[in-house]
Amino acid sequence: MLRGEVLSVNLGVVTTLPGVRGRTAIDKQPTQHIDVRDPGPKKGGQGSGVVGDGIGSRKHHGGYAQAVYAYATEDYDWWAAQLGRTLEPGLFGENLTTRGLDLTHALIGEEWTIGSVRLRVEVPRIPCATFAARMGEKQWVRRFTEAGRTGAYLSVQVPGRISAGDVVMVNRPAHDITLLDAFRAVTGDRQLARRVLDAGVLYPTEHEYLAARV
Repeated sequence: MLRGEVLSVNLGVVTTLPGVRGRTAIDKQPTQHIDVRDPGPKKGGQGSGVVGDGIGSRKHHGGYAQAVYAYATEDYDWWAAQLGRTLEPGLFGENLTTRGLDLTHALIGEEWTIGSVRLRVEVPRIPCATFAARMGEKQWVRRFTEAGRTGAYLSVQVPGRISAGDVVMVNRPAHDITLLDAFRAVTGDRQLARRVLDAGVLYPTEHEYLAARV
């Protein structure tokens, strides 16, 4: 069983940011702990799976399969070297900043046990204009897509509280479909898309979305 750590837990409120069109909660700030719950469906649900965490656009964020967003400090370190700047936890809008976990190659459906909480890896993050405006880097969406270091959206299987410093125990399923596979499938690799669809590992709405693109 794999083991990692929660380096930081982060919350954001809906606000306006310079250069960002509309209102957003991408500006997440570290806090002592977060409480996670199943927010229900994207349409008509509670939005974020993190209590007190804002969502600017419920059309594109939140709901069961995007309840909690995690990003790895190792990927932050890689980006910091690429961009020549310091990147603090929460900058990418994640609720959990992890250490010791390879999120790029996390398996769809792997389960994370954090104390009494259990989360399930569901889908990769797809970069958007809000994210690009937040970063202020040229061709950010293209660069993020090419790198494939997407971080992980997770569903909440068992609710509870997560704090900075908590241990993450990872139980991996038997298949080999990774977040990177799912990301490449969604962003244009049709052969890989068919492989991901045939594996039947995606959450139903995400499966339907990918199937419509193939």
